Amino acid sequence: MQVSRSGVALVALAIATAACSDSNSLGPATDPNIIDTVTIYALQGTPITSPSGFSVADRIAVRTDQSSAFDFAFNIDNSGQPVFLPLFVLGLSGTTANPGLKATTKTFDEITLADRDNYVTQDTVAFTSGDRFMARSRVVCTSLSVPRYGKIEVLSVDPIARSVTFRYLIDVNCGYVGLEPGIPEE
Repeated sequence: MQVSRSGVALVALAIATAACSDSNSLGPATDPNIIDTVTIYALQGTPITSPSGFSVADRIAVRTDQSSAFDFAFNIDNSGQPVFLPLFVLGLSGTTANPGLKATTKTFDEITLADRDNYVTQDTVAFTSGDRFMARSRVVCTSLSVPRYGKIEVLSVDPIARSVTFRYLIDVNCGYVGLEPGIPEE
C-alpha cells in the first residue's frame, strides 16, 4: 500500500493538532486533590518533638530535627508575630525553584489554579488568622524538574501553645497546578 504525500501531511497535522490540544503535554492526573488540616508548632519555645515544618510536596507536618524534607517552617518572632520561614531563609535551599509562599486576597475556594512565579522564597512571611497563600514546594518531580503547588488558609494561631493550624489542598500530580478538590485537569 502506498500513501500519498498529502496523506502523510494530513496524518502529521492530526498528530500535531492532538499534541497541541493538551496545554501542558502531561499524562492524565491520577491523584485526587483533597482538603485537609494540620497543626505545626514554632521552631522556638516548643518541644523539639513537635513538628515545625510542612512539606507541601508530601502534604505532611515534619519534625525539623529529623528531616529537611519540608518546604517551610513556622515560628513566632521576637515581636510576637507569627511567620512562615521558607527553606532558603533557614539556609536549607539553593535551587533555582526554591519553595515559597504567595499571599492572595482570593478566598480559599476562589484559588483554583496556582501561579508558577513570584513566590516569596528568601524572606519570612508574616501572617494572621484568615490569611491565604499559594504554596510552591521544592523540586520533587525530578523527571520534569518541577515543584508541586497548593493553597493554604490559616485557621488559627495559638500564641500560648505556639502553634498554627491551617487547611490546605496540594496538587501532588507532577506538572499540574489545579487547586480544586478531585482529579485536576490543569
